[in-house]
Amino acid sequence: MAAKTKNQVVDSKKQFDAIKKQFETFQILNEKGEVVNEAAMPDLSNDELRELMRRMVYTRILDQRSISLNRQGRLGFYAPTAGQEASQIASHYALEKEDFVLPGYRDVPQLIWHGLPLYQAFLFSRGHFRGNQMPDDVNALSPQIIIGAQFVQTAGVALGIKKRGKKSVAITYTGDGGASQGDFYEGINFAGAYKAPAIFVVQNNRYAISTPVEKQSAAETIAQKAAAAGITGVQVDGMDPLAVYAATREARERAVNGDGPSLIETLCFRYGPHTMAGDDPTKYRTKEIENEWEAKDPLVRFRKFLESKDLWTEEDENKVIDAAKEEIKEAIKKADAEPKQKVTDLISNMYEELPVNLVEQMEIYKEKESK
Repeated sequence: MAAKTKNQVVDSKKQFDAIKKQFETFQILNEKGEVVNEAAMPDLSNDELRELMRRMVYTRILDQRSISLNRQGRLGFYAPTAGQEASQIASHYALEKEDFVLPGYRDVPQLIWHGLPLYQAFLFSRGHFRGNQMPDDVNALSPQIIIGAQFVQTAGVALGIKKRGKKSVAITYTGDGGASQGDFYEGINFAGAYKAPAIFVVQNNRYAISTPVEKQSAAETIAQKAAAAGITGVQVDGMDPLAVYAATREARERAVNGDGPSLIETLCFRYGPHTMAGDDPTKYRTKEIENEWEAKDPLVRFRKFLESKDLWTEEDENKVIDAAKEEIKEAIKKADAEPKQKVTDLISNMYEELPVNLVEQMEIYKEKESK
């Protein structure tokens, strides 16, 4: 029988307490829209601050209209975004046009602001192949449906950027549930080993569909998992657009300067269901939790900040809302006018040369579609 050691080998509590102190939540604006971290304020002009707010308001309206269109049967798959505007839009605002975006299925707004036409975003929701065809000047992949798979893809894209000597980055997004997938660890480990210019954003909205984040991992934060891969990790108040912007911009600068990838955990909340495919958040979230996060609304917080600087008015917001509604109306009309997707389209888009088993089927569907 082996002898017992006299001294404790590891003081787990001391170890975990030390880790916790290294990953405290980064914040610039508190819930009242007040600056609590002046030293970290990003260098944004008044016009840039207004533009960030415009994009966030527009995105909130897009979410509301998309939910309505989904209920009318005019859209297909849709994952609501309200509550995550600061996390999504402010992080994208810190990028450059040449950067490569690899979104998850909730991250269509980033694609739109990166250059994907709105009507094509609607076609993506409908499962139409045109919704997955990125314009030539848009560096992006279609939203990933497989949870976490985009992390491995991002590591590869980032390595390609590095090998080509380009001063750009690859950025990807997933939720807290994605951070529980094997692809998450493989992606950050690979990117770290090669110092690939990647930014991995985990939008911790507290519930992976319905499982609380506390039941997904024993780790105090998701951000601290970066240390195991030897990359920079930071936890950010994901309802604070200035904090999200500053953290992402700094991560981009590190990446293009050859200092490797970063993992950014944004603490946020989705006000709606996981998707419009039947999820009911009242079954796993309390009203108290929802009220707590509604008080942290990123639009309200940023609006208060801008109003204190005389940079935003109710009239400004109404103009954005009216413009968004009109553009959405025109985009859905354009999506409606797109030729319906056919089975032969699916087959021909998948194969340059048809395998033997599909040659006969192709002819059968051609005949059906000609009638």
